[in-house]
Amino acid sequence: MDRSILEGDPHSVLEAMAIAAYCIGADKGFIYVRAEYPIAVKRLQIAINQAREYGLLGTKIFETDFNFDIEIRLGAGAFVCGEETALLESIEGKRGQPRVKPPYPASAGLWGKPTLINNVETYSNIAQIILNGSKWYSSIGTENSKGTKVFALGGNVNNIGLVEVPMGTTLREIVYEIGGGIPNGRDFKAAQTGGPSGGCIPKEHLDTPIDYESLKQIGSMMGSGGLIVMDDTKCMVSLAKFYLEFTVSESCGKCTPCRIGTKRMLEILEKLCNGQGSELDIYKLEKLAVNIQKASICGLGQSAPNPVISTLKYFREEFREHCVQKQCRALECKAMSKITIQEDKCKGCGLCQKSCPVDAIEGTGREKRIINQDKCIKCGTCLTNCPFKAIGN
Repeated sequence: MDRSILEGDPHSVLEAMAIAAYCIGADKGFIYVRAEYPIAVKRLQIAINQAREYGLLGTKIFETDFNFDIEIRLGAGAFVCGEETALLESIEGKRGQPRVKPPYPASAGLWGKPTLINNVETYSNIAQIILNGSKWYSSIGTENSKGTKVFALGGNVNNIGLVEVPMGTTLREIVYEIGGGIPNGRDFKAAQTGGPSGGCIPKEHLDTPIDYESLKQIGSMMGSGGLIVMDDTKCMVSLAKFYLEFTVSESCGKCTPCRIGTKRMLEILEKLCNGQGSELDIYKLEKLAVNIQKASICGLGQSAPNPVISTLKYFREEFREHCVQKQCRALECKAMSKITIQEDKCKGCGLCQKSCPVDAIEGTGREKRIINQDKCIKCGTCLTNCPFKAIGN
């Protein structure tokens, strides 16, 4: 989302930063950008050069005593540098690790000086608010969450891409009206918001308005605006493991709860997905999650257990199936998946057979198909392509 703004309208950010600098009396600004976004960096530098040429940045702006300039600082892509104090450390040329607070950046930020930190998307709204007025902006959204929000809509949805919606738009509207619904006639199972630190929203909360308060109440968060839609072929235990793998790899290692606690949680999830877990492991997961949330230094560690907590809350039965029945209903955990075709549902269309990459499905004409378990590699391709939902454990 932020990259699209820097690539498409970088001047909106520069103008907002200049306004903010004038308000607080700052004369220097920094934009922290991942080096993996070369187009954003290039266009941002062009915009900064243009602003300097027109006298919008530099000294004596608009023939006043106001001086302000902006510098780009490149990051190496560390997720933890999204935390404000880790970002400051990185700009100063140090390793990106969060600082213990207080003091807060507003009191002692870059090089010990008071520092204002805001997100690119926040800055991009400033000029429009000043031009159109606060009443105009407040007329969009909900009582406590004003304006619009840009989401990166992806996953099992027909229309993927960036979408901007008013705060308070329901998840159902985003998925089915804007996103065009779920491909291949599959059912909606969950949506994950807020990126790796967010939570999963189940089907029963499809009509939840998307705003800061509502998402927090159901165990998720707005975060950076990622919105991943999942159909009924997804395993929620495997999903929790996927997000935790990312968090473990991105932990800066400064505090023990995040560095070691998330690793222990990941080990438990790996046991579950391999069919080696027990119900005691579910209890351990919950205890670890609560302790990591309470004891971690920064927002990354405090929010790292969120995907696990939310999936346990709404899809606990799947965790129990992995522990007790040694079964994955979505067939994603291959260590305990046995794919079969239900005779009463199979119509003999042969679509599963055509899509099987290893020719493990047998049958001809309008015969009901069967799966050769010796050949089956449990890839799940047949499950995805069956229009009658006749394939499962």
